[in-house]
Amino acid sequence: MNNFPVIVLDFETSGLSPHYGDRAIEIGAVRIKNSMITHRFQSLMNPGFRINAFIEAYTGITNDMIAAAPPCEDVMEKFAEFIDGHPLVAHNASFDRRFLDAELGFIGRSRNSSMACSMLAARRVFPHAPNYKLGTLVRYCGIYTDGTFHRALADAEMTGHLWIAMTDEITAAFGINRVSFEIMRKLSRVTKAKAPAYLEKIAGEQR
Repeated sequence: MNNFPVIVLDFETSGLSPHYGDRAIEIGAVRIKNSMITHRFQSLMNPGFRINAFIEAYTGITNDMIAAAPPCEDVMEKFAEFIDGHPLVAHNASFDRRFLDAELGFIGRSRNSSMACSMLAARRVFPHAPNYKLGTLVRYCGIYTDGTFHRALADAEMTGHLWIAMTDEITAAFGINRVSFEIMRKLSRVTKAKAPAYLEKIAGEQR
């Protein structure tokens, strides 16, 4: 069981990188404890400029929706409070980490929480999955979805359920009863070939 609180987050953005001036346009996050979603956070964000037609079509977020949204800075002040020092999880975390750090930087804050990648962890936990896109893993694990993808809260919730599915799988396969964030973070950094031995070692330490 995953008894350890984590925040699973997802950004929708105006483009691929804050280094090119792209900004967040939506944030969604869930807090997980005891293998359950206990809290949710969602907000559209106004970056102060129009997004292009591709992003509108890809996310379903329109310029009219963004125009009515609070500024990125106001949303990030609230989101920083929501994080509250909890460990963080995202699918393809390097992408979300860049935007999180950039948006926190705009309000004079910095991230003080470790971050783990559910995509890298899934490569170790589910080595036979067809691929490691979020939608594929949701179907592979039999996770319920209403079909909404590329909206921040929906993707964060599905990633949260994937995180729970992975910790449950580790418990069932290796008898590890306390699958902490740190175990998952370290698992995502070992090679796929060494993942079983790493988990066997953890199981032995818990016996």
